Amino acid sequence: MSKMLSLRSAVRRASSTPLRSFSAPYTPLRAGLTAGLKLKNAQSQARGYSRATDSHLSSTRSTVVQLLSNIGSKREVQQYLSHFTSVSSQQFAVIKVGGAIITEHLQTLSSALAFLNHVGLYPIVVHGAGPQLNKMLEDAGVEPQFEDGIRVTDGKTLSLARKLFLEENMKLVEELERMGIRARPLTAGVFSADYLDKPKYNLVGKINGVDKKPIESAIAAGCLPILTSMAETPDGQVLNVNADVAAGELARALQPLKIVYLAEKGGLFNGDTGEKISAINLDEEYDHLMNQWWVRHGTRLKIKEMKDLLSDLPRSSSVAIIHPADLQKELFTDSGAGTLIRRGNKVHVKTSLSDIEDIQQLKDVLVRDREGLDARAVVDRYVEGLKENDFKLYYDDPMEALAVVLPPQQGSLIAQLATFTITKSGWLTNVADNVFQSLKKDFPKLAWTVKEDDENLTWFFDKADGSLSRDGQVLFWYGVENGEEVKQLVQEFTKNGRQMFGDINLESRLHRAHQAASSFAKGHGVSGASAEQKRAFSSTSNALRASRVRPTVAVNAMRTYATTNPNPPLGEKNASNATPAKVALIGARGYTGQALINLINAHPNMDLRHVSSRELAGKKLQGYNKREIIYENLSPEDVRKMSENGDVDCWVMALPNGVCKPFVDAVDQGSQKGNVIVDLSADYRFDDKWTYGLPELVDRSKIARATRIANPGCYATAAQLGISPLVPFLGGQPTTFGVSGYSGAGTKPSPKNDVQFLTNNLIPYSLTDHIHEREISSQLGTNIAFIPHVAVWFQGISHSISIPLAKEMTSRDIRNLYQERYAGEKLVKITGEAPLVKDIAGRHGVEIGGFAVHSSGKRVVVCATIDNLLKGAATQCLQNMNLALGYSEYEGIPLE
Repeated sequence: MSKMLSLRSAVRRASSTPLRSFSAPYTPLRAGLTAGLKLKNAQSQARGYSRATDSHLSSTRSTVVQLLSNIGSKREVQQYLSHFTSVSSQQFAVIKVGGAIITEHLQTLSSALAFLNHVGLYPIVVHGAGPQLNKMLEDAGVEPQFEDGIRVTDGKTLSLARKLFLEENMKLVEELERMGIRARPLTAGVFSADYLDKPKYNLVGKINGVDKKPIESAIAAGCLPILTSMAETPDGQVLNVNADVAAGELARALQPLKIVYLAEKGGLFNGDTGEKISAINLDEEYDHLMNQWWVRHGTRLKIKEMKDLLSDLPRSSSVAIIHPADLQKELFTDSGAGTLIRRGNKVHVKTSLSDIEDIQQLKDVLVRDREGLDARAVVDRYVEGLKENDFKLYYDDPMEALAVVLPPQQGSLIAQLATFTITKSGWLTNVADNVFQSLKKDFPKLAWTVKEDDENLTWFFDKADGSLSRDGQVLFWYGVENGEEVKQLVQEFTKNGRQMFGDINLESRLHRAHQAASSFAKGHGVSGASAEQKRAFSSTSNALRASRVRPTVAVNAMRTYATTNPNPPLGEKNASNATPAKVALIGARGYTGQALINLINAHPNMDLRHVSSRELAGKKLQGYNKREIIYENLSPEDVRKMSENGDVDCWVMALPNGVCKPFVDAVDQGSQKGNVIVDLSADYRFDDKWTYGLPELVDRSKIARATRIANPGCYATAAQLGISPLVPFLGGQPTTFGVSGYSGAGTKPSPKNDVQFLTNNLIPYSLTDHIHEREISSQLGTNIAFIPHVAVWFQGISHSISIPLAKEMTSRDIRNLYQERYAGEKLVKITGEAPLVKDIAGRHGVEIGGFAVHSSGKRVVVCATIDNLLKGAATQCLQNMNLALGYSEYEGIPLE
């Protein structure tokens, strides 16, 4: 077992250690790289940027290859390097750099490009500057306009954009030159274009030609080409072009092996699981992906663009979306880094030999790379034996990858990978991933073995949950989570090694035939070379005799992904939309409306277009700086027409209870598909057609899919967060004593917001059957008692919640329970002391503390505070808007 762990640890380190940028602390890796760069820099200065001698390039290349081995095996690095240098220099890679990368990660980007140049590779870089342009336009008083996600570009915008693009281009060029890497700015003359749609987009181009000569000239001179996404018409008019589109057209013209999109998020993320998607095989997965709720906005557009692009390129081409720090790992390792998008080859699945058109081709594939004495005869007998067994055969069109899986037998729950053969080209173009992903969908539990010296061992480690090494073989498995199953697996492999496979496994048969042939050769004087079997790009599997499930704990070798928070936040990596959303606020006169306007004003992607208030109609909206807005008095008919015309992406109803239904009906009647409504009243909190918008307790993916969201009440939010972790341990009905500042009573005059009446006073009201009592009980699934009061301060709520417990618990137990449940929540803070209402006013989260346990150990008092106007209303509304519109959950929310 120790051998297993040491091997696994070594391979994991080799395949996952990120390459440091030049700004990293001193390490041997960094020292070697820096020395190499200094050598090249010194030589460049001495020779006026003349080309280095072949011997120096060879030495530098060898050094950098050695350094690259820190992120993967030397075999992987050499294999991919050979692959990349097999084409002309301009066909290696097109790298699209997002504007934010140049601003935030310039040195990391430059370091990565320098590395590639040191091994003789010349990536072609095209960059944008979208975020910088938005900021520049804002500073210049120019309002950005988008139609269908495309920036409308007038003369002033184009003038600013051109100036900015040149500046950003020079930043990158100068940083590369500083590192001793020759770079050439190509800011014109590469892209020619016509107007995309002049009446609609103005000075925006549709690329109709790519001149490769400036790029080829730069590379011939030993320079990295650095391009901007500007194009010209035949008469010389400069046009703005989306950088993603420019990179795509460049790729179509150059037909590179790799297309890389560098992005801060480092890939695409699954909206259901929150995990990064490692690979997308478009031929297999495109239709399924496009039907997923989370594939929308920018994510949907990007996947569609990638499909269109790859359809015009050789099947060997692929697109990778990664962070710049992961560029080397993506290019030079089997496991890659970010999200790899490729056409792939459609995987065929057969369950009978009669379904296979060419049996001889199947035999040829099974025997390739396994030539040896009697290998063909073994394969013939094996294929004949498949007629007697259940199996699933997986292969791509050209059969570069082929797998045979035997389903679980004799009561076992673990399937067996009988053979897995891949050509070298199949490894390089990731066909292996495609086939393995398909069989993994069909078989949740699988085991197999691989020779310890297999060149692709790191790939198999990446696919497995556990492994064991013995006598030159490595046993792998995934999906085997039961400790007894793992124990049996390990014991059988330790005892019998490869013989545990029996005759149902091709690799086991070939191994025995090879041993017999070798013995025969030695006994008859045949040279070892002629009897040796070639190493195959293949693996073997095991066949458990009867591995039955028993409830026990899995062994340490298993990899786990457990998290204490079952519903973690959807942060920046999960954002799928970068296009501004048009927002309308109905009922903007109250405190909550004003708080929401302030938040939207600071949000980079929320574009407030309409505010409606009967009392303020005709007056100018104060506190909003993105555009001048005049209050309107919108009727339901006005709302219907606006909805029908697609004038609004998100409607916020900030109206009193019982008032907003006509407006909601109007949106429904004229609604464009996908329009979002967030209602701040209590009108729809008990309607199962609406989604309850408390992200910390409601499945975030459900909110992200929703178009009708009921914002929770202020009291209800804090009370639910204060009680929820203890619901499984309740020994009776919780009671919450809540006190709110008078802003919770609204702006309509009443004793509850009369400061004079409240001075030296505390007003209890609605002591039973308050709507929040019903709301909290409904959401938690258990009855609670709620006793509300109003006090003299302006904003902020304090809850003291008495919770009976079904079993004895300590204060530490309970506090740990809350800390684990809300791990990673940026708007929930767990403290030891009871939180104070004066500390929560003006803040955007909930504080929970106290955790005072009665001497019996069977009752706890939990205290919770919340700002009723912010997390109790406006902040929570923005949180829900972000999720539903595809932005980062906390975008525009000030975090402490």
